[in-house]
Order: sequence, then structure tokens, then C-alpha cells
Amino acid sequence: MIKRELFEPEHETFRDTVRRFVEREIAPNHAQWERDGVVPRELWLKAGAAGMLCCTIPEEYGGLGADYLFDVVVFEEMARSGFTGPGFLIHCDLVATYIKSFGSEEQKKQWLPRMVAGEAIGSLGMTEPHAGSDLKAIRTKAIRNGDDFIISGQKVFISNGQLCDVIVLATKTDSAAGAKGVTLFLVDTSLPGFRRGKNLNKLGMKAQDTSELFFDEVRVPATAMLGEEGKGFELMMTKLAQERLAQAIRSAVVAETVIDWTVEYTSQRKAFGQTIADFQNTQFKLAELKTEAVVGRQFTDKCIEVFMRGELDAIDAAMAKMWLSNLHCKVVDECLQLFGGWGYMWEYPIARAYADARIVKIAGGSIEVMKHIIGRHLFAHHKLRRENANGVAGINPV
Repeated sequence: MIKRELFEPEHETFRDTVRRFVEREIAPNHAQWERDGVVPRELWLKAGAAGMLCCTIPEEYGGLGADYLFDVVVFEEMARSGFTGPGFLIHCDLVATYIKSFGSEEQKKQWLPRMVAGEAIGSLGMTEPHAGSDLKAIRTKAIRNGDDFIISGQKVFISNGQLCDVIVLATKTDSAAGAKGVTLFLVDTSLPGFRRGKNLNKLGMKAQDTSELFFDEVRVPATAMLGEEGKGFELMMTKLAQERLAQAIRSAVVAETVIDWTVEYTSQRKAFGQTIADFQNTQFKLAELKTEAVVGRQFTDKCIEVFMRGELDAIDAAMAKMWLSNLHCKVVDECLQLFGGWGYMWEYPIARAYADARIVKIAGGSIEVMKHIIGRHLFAHHKLRRENANGVAGINPV
């Protein structure tokens, strides 16, 4: 097998720490959290104390000042465990990253140390009932009022929605300006006028709280603006590649893990006088899936390398997200089939993985949006090559 070469010994030492944390603090409690629909805040504090939150945040704001691979280790070990309750990825890879990248010094000092410690939980407020992947179509308004802005609107499908203390909120400060009217704010959820809706009852990821959020004339100071007025859409676009890479990382690990579960199960389960693993169909099916998982892992690791050089573009990120999301769902579906009836029982991790998998084709930009991004690039590149060939050679290329 091709050996992974991304990680140094210090990353693997940290990986051992994360695994022990998962085994000690998450595994014994996750089933109860699925029934509750939420992870207790105490877990966030413990994760903060263990150094698992927002690893890339500089030391001056309470973080480790570590490289991105430390965050990757956390995402991978959470995915490998099969436990989806703690919304660490949203908190660390998105909210903290937005604040670190675009926040003022005052905003960084206000939120980052508390987020590193698990004392303040972050959420991303972008999706609306009438605006999913089309972020420029949002309707939540922020109207200037002296030195403040008055925010009114609604968000939906918001991870960490029941627990969040701060929201990176996408608003319209100019409804007529399309994408150029989008502005981001850091909204403190203790402000009057903010209200959480009910905890949504989802198909999967049962322990991760997901909510509607309501903003009824929430007054925020202009200093709560993240970046410049009207530049919110541009800021969101700069972070989409990172978000989609994180999702690809999770999908790559889940695919590998589910195959391992299935090899273990089919090696023990017997039918017609032999183990399920003895059947040629089982071996051929798992051989195909394992090969695709290895290919997906190599592509994902390459994307991580490119991202850490600051060179991962939207096209490669879209391809990673699309391909790994499809693989994630394919592997879980075909492996569950090899579990037979037991694969449909919630007590088996494969059943939870199946329910948890479906969202990956939707969240962070649907598969159809990824295809549109990639296809548009293909034809734009083709047109450019034709124009260059015509200009240089004076011919009409076939």
C-alpha cells in the first residue's frame, strides 16, 4: 500500500491524544447524545483543555499556532470514530478561520481565546429557507442605524445552532446589489432579538444540534462587521475551497473506515457453510471499493499539500468534494449490503454511517453545484484555448 507522507512524528503523537480523547469522552456517551439531539457544552470545554480546538490559531490568541495538519488529525480521528455529534469542524475550520483571516484585532481578542478553550462555540449562518447553495440570494437584512446595524431575517440548517455563542452571519446590506450587497457580521447570540428555533430532527448526524435561527431587529455595532461592507460574498468565496477540502478529508476517512468494518464483519459472519468473506462477490466488491478509496485518499492528500502552499483553487476543491462525497455514499451503501439485515440495525455503526452519509452530497455546495463549477471551467478553458490558437496560428482548431 502507498504510504502517507504528509504527517510528521508530532502529528502522530497528537493523533494518539485525539484517539484517546474520543475513546474516553465521546464513545461512552454518544448514544445518549443522539437521543438528546445535542452534545453537552462540557465536552467542548474538555476538548479545549485537550488542545483539540482551533489548532492553527496563533499562540497570542490562546491557540497552538500549529500547522493545518493538526486540524486535519482532529477531523480524521472524529471521522474514523464514526461519531458525528461534536461540531468541531464548523467551529474550527470555518468560524475560527474566518475570524483569524478577516477579523479586526478587537474581534480576534474577543472571540478566538474563548473558542480555543471551548468556552464560546462558533456557528456559520449562511443557508436560508430560500437560499441554499445560491448565497447571493440571501434575504437577511442588515440596515445601518447610526453607528449600529439592525439585523432581521432567518437562517436554517445551522450546525451548532442550539449551542453557538457567536455566528459568522451573512446578510444583505444592499438588497439591490446582488453579490456585492452581501456583508458578514460576527453576531453575539446573547444580544436581544436573537432567537433559536427548535432543534431540527434530521435523517442522520442525530447528536449534532442543527437549528433554525431568527433575527428580529438585532442591533449590532458596526465594529461587529467582519471585513468590509459589501465584501462578504468575496470573503465567503475565498474560504469555500477550505470548507470543501475538509469535507473531502472526512469522506476519504469514512470510506476507509467502513471498508475496514466490513472486512472484519464478513470475516466472522457465516452463510452456507463459509464466511461471507469467502464468497468471490465479497472479495471482488471490497477490492473495487478499496481501490477507489486509495485513489481518493491520494487525491485528497495532494489537495491538502496544495492547500498548505496556498494554491488550492476552487476547481480542484470542487472535484475533491464531488468525487469523495460520491465515493463516501457509494462505499457506505455497498458495504451495508454485505452486513445483510444487521446492517439496518442502529446498534451497528454501519447503519449510523449510512444515515450520516447522505448529507455530504448536499452540504457545503451540492453535487450539482460542484458539477456546474467544474463544467463551466472546462468550457471556459476550452474557449480560451481556441481563442489563443486562432490568435497565434490563424486557424480554427477542431
